[in-house]
Amino acid sequence: MELVRATEAAAIRSAPFIGKGDKLAADGAAVDAMRKFLGTVNFSGLVVIGEGEKDNAPMLFNGEEVGNGQGPACDIAVDPIDGTSLTAAGRGHAISMIAVSDRGSMLDASSVFYMDKIVAGHEGIGVLDIRQSVAENIRALAAAKKKRVDDMRIAVLDRPRHAALIEEIRATGAGTRIILDGDVAGGINAARHDSRIDMCIGTGGSPEGVATACAVKALGGFIQGRLAPGSDEEREKGAAAGLLFDHVYEANELVRSDNTFFVATGVTDGELVRGVRREGEIITTESIVLRSRSGTVRRVSADHLVAKWLDS
Repeated sequence: MELVRATEAAAIRSAPFIGKGDKLAADGAAVDAMRKFLGTVNFSGLVVIGEGEKDNAPMLFNGEEVGNGQGPACDIAVDPIDGTSLTAAGRGHAISMIAVSDRGSMLDASSVFYMDKIVAGHEGIGVLDIRQSVAENIRALAAAKKKRVDDMRIAVLDRPRHAALIEEIRATGAGTRIILDGDVAGGINAARHDSRIDMCIGTGGSPEGVATACAVKALGGFIQGRLAPGSDEEREKGAAAGLLFDHVYEANELVRSDNTFFVATGVTDGELVRGVRREGEIITTESIVLRSRSGTVRRVSADHLVAKWLDS
């Protein structure tokens, strides 16, 4: 619940900026709130995946220590808003998220920004392989799920680099679910047993891939990743950090722990969680909590007094 309080705080503080066109203000408010609440958590947390170099973050940066210094030593991955552009535009599927695992267990992929990823539910284990063609993977997963290929729904980030990938998916007869932003939620939805998404595939953030792996392990799902450096310089930086290229990272390499937590609170409405809502003097939030050791998924709905959180 301490982790939930941190994601709730980030989501609530960012809510006044939903649809206002200022993603930096939304992100700044979320970062400040999450950092404050993480400082009270009874653990010694090391930020392995934070706001990072891409965001030039003053807080929750990679390598920062958070928590009150008591309790277990943990690696943490944070994204106060996964989907800042979605938040600024007033679009759905933005979340605030934290992933936690035992200290030293998360792959530090921060030196290489992007990763090719494939995520699905438990039916994908022993069936999917990122080295296979998209068509082979779709047909294999459809067979494992006892579904027709044309009933399959594949989530893909809406990026120019995915134009050919989208064509390949549709050529099989499967349908696409185009994600504007926020591929962590897309990956989790692909791994959920009750989701309309069967698979999430494409090139997205490598830190987000590691965070997604924490959730996928709790769901008993399937994930693979392969680093996709954008330049020779980035490849050299990654190699110097001990990262492997032309290597398929399995779930247990992305996170080498069977004790993971993943917590997310909705900022805007999405399939994973509902967004922040205000009715009069009450703010309502919805969060999801996943734990790999127990294999549980919990949903937390909470009402908050506006006076405790917002100026008006």
